[in-house]
Amino acid sequence: MRLFGPLVDRATYRRWVYFILGGALSVPYVLFAAIMVPSLLPLVVTMGRGVVIGMITVVLVMLASSFLPAVRVLEGAAVRELLDDPVPGVTFGRAASWPVRLRSSAMFLLHVGTGCVISLVSLFVPVAFGFAVAAPFTGRIALSAEDPILVPKGWASAWIPAALLLGLVALAYVVWIAGAVLTRCAKSLLGISAAERIAQLEKRTEQLAERNRLARELHDSVGHALSVVTIQAGAARRTLRSDPEFTEQALGAIEDSARAALDDLDHVLGLLREEASSRAPQSGLTELPALVEATRLAGAEVSAEVRGEPASVPPVVSREAYRILQECLTNALRHAGKVPVTVFVDAEAELLRLRVANPLGAAEPSRDGGGRGLRGMTERVEVLGGTITAGRADGCWKVEVAVPWGKRR
Repeated sequence: MRLFGPLVDRATYRRWVYFILGGALSVPYVLFAAIMVPSLLPLVVTMGRGVVIGMITVVLVMLASSFLPAVRVLEGAAVRELLDDPVPGVTFGRAASWPVRLRSSAMFLLHVGTGCVISLVSLFVPVAFGFAVAAPFTGRIALSAEDPILVPKGWASAWIPAALLLGLVALAYVVWIAGAVLTRCAKSLLGISAAERIAQLEKRTEQLAERNRLARELHDSVGHALSVVTIQAGAARRTLRSDPEFTEQALGAIEDSARAALDDLDHVLGLLREEASSRAPQSGLTELPALVEATRLAGAEVSAEVRGEPASVPPVVSREAYRILQECLTNALRHAGKVPVTVFVDAEAELLRLRVANPLGAAEPSRDGGGRGLRGMTERVEVLGGTITAGRADGCWKVEVAVPWGKRR
């Protein structure tokens, strides 16, 4: 069965189409040489010299046109679709360097040259076979009405259609082999270099890192806002008739939290669309009082102690520290409920220290393994070159962070 594999393999016929496409692309170049060479070189009278000059002209014109971006795109699409995509992930638009352009041109020349030969043979052999089928009965092969080829009648000429049929089968094997060769050439000529592959991997890594950062931003900001909104909405529902003043404060906290979450969401979606967002939230430690007040409005008793000047902390450290504190307060509301929470921030020295502690709630043991929030805080701290510890101690859940920032600008 392996011997007849190329005859039933779909790849053989896709490669055949690829070569026929190359033959079709060769027609304008051949016509150009056939028309232009005699008119430009009237002194050429010998057939052999004219053929040589015509072939050289065809190759030069093909080489010049192969540098066009549209030709590279066409060749790339043909290779991808008809040669089983031997170089996945490669774009065939404007080339980055001359070596890449030269390799693309070489692939185009191979395609058109080989396709021209295979297309001519593919056109001749089936037509000749059709005329030769009647040769044993008529004694001639009428390739032309005026000058047919005379052959013996009967079994003496039965070998002619058989040979042409065998040639048609052999052509399928030739196409399969030639396609395999050009597939290997495509991998060698069109494949990206090691440096380009490393650049692509670096770009992909940067994109994944940015996506992870945006996911943390959404988790921290929107998660905190939803926790506050949920708690405040429940409190407002319970006190709607008995304490209208508290209900109004709760609804105001819901409005503020939802507006802040929408701002953050608008900013992140703008980044995902690669748009410049007009509102780019840069919450830092200077916004800590507002964060504490919003958490208090949610029903938690928050006491905050700040040492030093938070405004002196570099923006990148200040922003990440704010998100860490936001995540800690959100987790306290979500897991422990309305319990006292202590927040300590020390920005006096060149080592920023954060500490958040709250009594354990009924659902608090489920946090031993740490969820996405704790992993996100750990990633933020590791990027800044700091340390973080989180866990239960003395009946409380504590998170302590230390981040050096003295040499940052």
